[in-house]
Amino acid sequence: MLLSGSAFAQHEGHAGMDHSQMGHTMPAAEQGKPAQLSPLPPPTAEERAAAFPDLHGMDMRDHMDDDPLIGMLQFDQLEWQDKADGSGDAGLAWNLRGWLGGVNDRVWLRSEGERRDGRTEHGDVELLWGHATGPWWDRMVGLRHDFGEGRPRDWLAVGVQGLAPYKFEVAATAYLGESGRLAARAEAEYELLLTNRLILQPKLEADLYSKDDPENGIGRGLSSAEFGLRLRYEFRREFAPYFGYVWTRRFGETADLAEAHGGDRSEGRWVAGFRFWF
Repeated sequence: MLLSGSAFAQHEGHAGMDHSQMGHTMPAAEQGKPAQLSPLPPPTAEERAAAFPDLHGMDMRDHMDDDPLIGMLQFDQLEWQDKADGSGDAGLAWNLRGWLGGVNDRVWLRSEGERRDGRTEHGDVELLWGHATGPWWDRMVGLRHDFGEGRPRDWLAVGVQGLAPYKFEVAATAYLGESGRLAARAEAEYELLLTNRLILQPKLEADLYSKDDPENGIGRGLSSAEFGLRLRYEFRREFAPYFGYVWTRRFGETADLAEAHGGDRSEGRWVAGFRFWF
């Protein structure tokens, strides 16, 4: 920008003036110092009441600390069974489990058995207390009662159940009965999702006993093993019909006792039923 001579002279004149004696004070902001702010007064009681109203007992901390009581009853298997060789001997079988409690501690109910010709051939029911030992496992302790055509038996039970690696559902329980009888049961199952609703479920179960029990058709050692394969379709998660095949193998004295009463060492059965829970 070009300046005229007078304007340039005025500019030079102002530049040569001594401002130190003119009595002007520079504002604090112009001197590079921050302005001093007055602190806010503390909130009044009225302001506190408006910001934190009375919820009339709805203290959220109480709800966050609650361990609500919830429960579920599930019939994992409620099925009609018929021998695969066409010899008849059809019957009804069940396997159920349920629980009531909170996140860490629950009361468990488990039962399984078979009925034929209007009679319960064999069955058992367990009442257990379960305590969570981690996000995937429960420690169990309680009682088991065997019933059916043989002699009733009562047992103390202790075991574990949970989700093993690769999403296998596993349960292992040891039992102590009268006269020092010992027993054990191990179960493992897996759910293979063929589609979002079509699920294939293999399951393996084995029973062991420490003493012969001819009144109940049981020999010591590995008594029996059962492998089942069931294909279900979940119309809803709470309800699913299924069909499948179950193969049972008896061992040792248990197999001998079964043959003595007209049974087989091993047998296959077609099954059809429903899986539901509420």
